[in-house]
Amino acid sequence: MHCPFCSATDTKVIDSRLVADGHQVRRRRSCTVCSERFTTFETAELVLPHIIKQDGTRQPFDEAKLRDGIARAVEKRPVETDAIEEAINKIKSQLRATGEREVPSQLLGNLVMDQLRILDKVAYIRFASVYRAFEDVSQFGEVIANLESTHD
Repeated sequence: MHCPFCSATDTKVIDSRLVADGHQVRRRRSCTVCSERFTTFETAELVLPHIIKQDGTRQPFDEAKLRDGIARAVEKRPVETDAIEEAINKIKSQLRATGEREVPSQLLGNLVMDQLRILDKVAYIRFASVYRAFEDVSQFGEVIANLESTHD
């Protein structure tokens, strides 16, 4: 690890602690050259699959796009930020669990809808209406009827 102050390569770890529910290691380090102290964070690098769009193009998984889509669906709804983060983490875990290098965008959309159904029914319907490109009111009715028949 290079010292951010003097760029020396000789640093030592003073203290290590687990943070973020054990998913990250926080390390206090000291530079042996300039004696400055600094903090580093270590996380496992877990590769998420590429997304195959409906037009056949492939894109790397973009957590920011996922977060924005969910945020738009839950806008002005009583959903806590922690619940949204938990849903995003579940979706990412499910994508990793496929073991595939590429997954279709439909799989990702269905995973998002499953999590939104748990988080908030109105957010689920908002997302479904855009994701499935509803063209008339009857399609809303079908989704609502299906939602009511699958008592979670």
